[in-house]
Amino acid sequence: MTTHPQLGAAQAVARRGRHLLLLAIGLAQARLPVLPLRAGKLPVGNCPACAKSRCGDRPHMKAAGPCACPAPCHGWAAATTNPTVLTGPHWATAWREATAVAYHPAGAGVSVLDLDTPEAVVWARATLPPTRTVATDRGEHWIYRGVMRSANSVRPGVDIKSHGSYVRWLGPGAGTMAPLPTDVQNLAGKEETTPAPSGGGVASSPTAPRWSRSASGRCRHTVTYLATGLHRGVAKIRAHETSGASSQTFGVARFLAAQHAHCPGPCDLNTVARTLMDAAMSVGVPADSAARAVTNGFAAAGHAA
Repeated sequence: MTTHPQLGAAQAVARRGRHLLLLAIGLAQARLPVLPLRAGKLPVGNCPACAKSRCGDRPHMKAAGPCACPAPCHGWAAATTNPTVLTGPHWATAWREATAVAYHPAGAGVSVLDLDTPEAVVWARATLPPTRTVATDRGEHWIYRGVMRSANSVRPGVDIKSHGSYVRWLGPGAGTMAPLPTDVQNLAGKEETTPAPSGGGVASSPTAPRWSRSASGRCRHTVTYLATGLHRGVAKIRAHETSGASSQTFGVARFLAAQHAHCPGPCDLNTVARTLMDAAMSVGVPADSAARAVTNGFAAAGHAA
């Protein structure tokens, strides 16, 4: 008897969902808080009651609230080791649509260094103590025992995932897990966004010079082009009022510096750097962290800050 193609596809999806659920249950038994991921390596979307934080969020999130939604809402915050929750009716649809299993690193007492490029892997092997490693599509996960805050783009191709993050399960890896080294903690230790100054003011350096053609030497761009790009970059940074400003500053600095890759130069990138640092500090990023984000962004684009 020939199986209808659509029926066969549905059966394959159902088998995958059952396999992932069984995997999740096994991981939960090993005290790894898990959650399903849908297509695109994304968590399940929030239910209508939890959408846009209408529920007040879960008690252990940054904006601690009373939410006790039984569905796998709030991404990493829904991760659990409770088999009754994992196999319950509120998670059934999520497992039927799941494409992978993820876990909450901090909930398991670990931090994951996500090395997303071959160059990042080479840097880690030359710089950090060896630990348990897991191969990924583009690099490696280095898993250390101990928890810390999560941070993206702490250096080119390197993210840290622990508190407030999830990591896709790609296997147990190889090697002995080492304690979280100070060098990893220092990568993000000074970049945590702090509250913006009270009273509605904006932190800034005493001098905030503008880019000018007289200072730019032989830059190939017009003043209008540069001002527009800088304005948009500053707006992106200032939009991160509660978290992620350092990472956004790194990205903006890298993008703007890359625009000057073919200029005969010199270009007035010092002014660009000062402006981006001011924007980052205006949303609470410490001065040294803002400077590091800009310096690393410029370096990633092949320029010195």
